[in-house]
Amino acid sequence: QVQLVESGGGSVQAGGSLRLSCVASGNILRIHSMAWYYQAPGKKRELVASMSRNDIHYADSVKGRFTISNDNDENTVYLQMNSLKAEDTAVYYCNMNVRESTWMSYRDLEVWGQGALVIVSS
Repeated sequence: QVQLVESGGGSVQAGGSLRLSCVASGNILRIHSMAWYYQAPGKKRELVASMSRNDIHYADSVKGRFTISNDNDENTVYLQMNSLKAEDTAVYYCNMNVRESTWMSYRDLEVWGQGALVIVSS
């Protein structure tokens, strides 16, 4: 069973930085894409940043401040968040589309992390 475990959330003052990490474990043959979403209180979950083989995408609200990166050898995706603003306060979820090895075959899955709370105080 593929699982994602996030770390790195916390509280920071506006203008500060945080780095989120998300490690995938399980019988992973391939990771097709990695992404970070956030969900502010009372709002829908929204895409922050995503990366696939040749494409990286950022929400307009975080361009120039957030950077998504990965370590393929460690099945890990990171989100470096700089110049944080109060409106960045949310629970951040990592998301991966992976190919999992199964008995005599494989399957493609979408997997979510447990969420990491980020609080930015102004």
